[in-house]
Formats: sequence, structure tokens, C-alpha cells
Amino acid sequence: MKHRRLLITFALLVVALLAQFAVATATRPRAARQTKFTVRVENISTPNGQTASDGTRWSFALSPGLWVLHDKKSGLFTEGRPASKGLESQAEDGDPSGLGVFNTPIGMMGPGPIRPGDKYEFSFNASPGMKLSLTMMNGQSNDEFYAPDENGIALFDARGAAFSGDVTAKLILWDAGTEVNEELGIWPNQGPRQKAPNTGVDEHGVVTRAKSETIYTKNAELFRVTITPEPGM
Repeated sequence: MKHRRLLITFALLVVALLAQFAVATATRPRAARQTKFTVRVENISTPNGQTASDGTRWSFALSPGLWVLHDKKSGLFTEGRPASKGLESQAEDGDPSGLGVFNTPIGMMGPGPIRPGDKYEFSFNASPGMKLSLTMMNGQSNDEFYAPDENGIALFDARGAAFSGDVTAKLILWDAGTEVNEELGIWPNQGPRQKAPNTGVDEHGVVTRAKSETIYTKNAELFRVTITPEPGM
């Protein structure tokens, strides 16, 4: 039954995100010249480096993620608007199925989150004018996720030169507004502890920046995201 629920969730996510992706990429340029990029997401946090109000120590983790290329806004979410079903699944359960997915930590045999010391890596080809958006669940939360703003991350400069470097600071911690928040790392309706997907109390809110979280400004202490273009392309 658990496997069947997962398949149903996957199917709903694919439908929701494909509809948005079609809009986001409607004017994608058809230029022949493309550059291959590799993105690495590293969990650089300290094991059991976070402390809850009751003294519980817990480790920061990131869920499998979703990535999309676009030339306008990403279409994945709109700040101040309700989250789509696809984003709800990503933010609450860490399920990113559909489109480009990175879900298997380097060195692991199958999909899973990245805990301290773990990393994801994925590659794609892109043409000048394209931008990258990616989403990852804050794994110890109810419905929080990391993503750049709706404009995404530019992969080329105005002259068409490929971008290379650290984009950690461009990722923002968002609250999807779909499930009532509990204290990070210890409550029963969060990813590592919930009995089944989508088990928390519905919030019926909108996507907002999670500024109230103590980790909101601590990207550089928790993870690192780098983009590297292939030389000579």
C-alpha cells in the first residue's frame, strides 16, 4: 500500500509540474550551441549540529530535488500564492518526481536524502539565455524548501559566456504554506518521523520566505551549491 501511495503521489506531481513547465519554457530559444553544466549540491553541515529547544541534537538534511531550465520565470511557484500540488509534495515529503530529478547521493546505491558529508550531482545542456531553478526540501521541516527566487539562476552572462561558480547564496528557504509548522528537527509530522506522506495539519496558506527560522541566513554553514561548465563548449 505504501508503494502504491508513492506511485500516486509521483503521478500527481508529474501532471502538476509538467503544466507549469510548459508555460515556463514556452519561448525557449532553439540555438544550436549548447554548454554542458554540472551542478553539485553538498551538505557541509556538522552531524548533530542543530539543537532543539528541548536539548535534542539533530542533523541538517536535504531531500532529493527537482531541477528545470527556463528562459522566463520558473513557473514552479509564485511568492504570495498557494503552492501547487507538485510543490506541496516536494516541500512536505521530499518527493521531486517528474522532469529533471537528482535523488541519489554520490556513492550510494539508491535514492535518499543527503546528510552531513553527502552530496548530489547532476548535469544538463543549456543554451545562452537559459536559467536554472531547483528545489529541495529542508528535510527536518514540515513544508519548507530551498529554491532560488522565481527568476532562477542565470547560466550565461549578457555576452553568452557560461557561468561558473558558487550559487549557494542564491537559494532561499521558503515556507510552502501547505502544512502547519512545527519546531525543526523534533516533531512527528516532519519528513524523517511522519507515519505517511501528507500527514500534518493543513495550513491553507501561501508560499512565503521562512524568515522566522534561525537557519534562514545560514546557507553557507549548511550546504554548498556550485555550477561548473564543461571546458571548451
